Amino acid sequence: MTDLYLYDKAIRDAHGVFCGIDEAGRGPLAGDVYAAAVILPPDMVIEGANDSKKLTEKQRDALYDEIISKALAWSVGIATVEEIERINILQAAMLAMTRAYEGLSVHAGYALIDGNKAPVLPIPCEAVVKGDGTSASIACASIIAKVSRDRYMAEMAEKYPEWQFERHKGYGTKLHYQMIDKYGESPIHRHSFLTKYYAKKTD
Repeated sequence: MTDLYLYDKAIRDAHGVFCGIDEAGRGPLAGDVYAAAVILPPDMVIEGANDSKKLTEKQRDALYDEIISKALAWSVGIATVEEIERINILQAAMLAMTRAYEGLSVHAGYALIDGNKAPVLPIPCEAVVKGDGTSASIACASIIAKVSRDRYMAEMAEKYPEWQFERHKGYGTKLHYQMIDKYGESPIHRHSFLTKYYAKKTD
């Protein structure tokens, strides 16, 4: 059993049924922010589960299917671009995490949250820095959140083809900035994320 599962076993022994929660899409210039909550069965090992950023798209897709078929419960929550603009990205990420937790079909009495901040939930929470490389449950949540968001951005690419979202998933790549320069903002761009870029261009 890998370190990630030994870590989860210690949490489970101390707190009983718990969920891992992670988000995807805090940094991009466009699109909703996603979060996932996952409850794994005791003694369940999903080979290869790790921080989603360390995996290829093909690996993530395969693990996504395995996780959703084997998890005791899983859920995805989102916060929209409008919510990101209204309450800021940190609060929107917390909101998406809360919605992911609320969508679980099995009650968890404890939550592990990736990062250094935790949303306000009706159960005790523990923020774990680099949690997706520490806890198997957070790692699985990171994969579910990342794959779910990437698939959403692929749908947005079909709706708004000029910005080529399928290639950069909304992140601030050279290509993405070129498309913004050429076409302006799409309806799913986070305007507040672009104000510094516009200011630099006018300097």
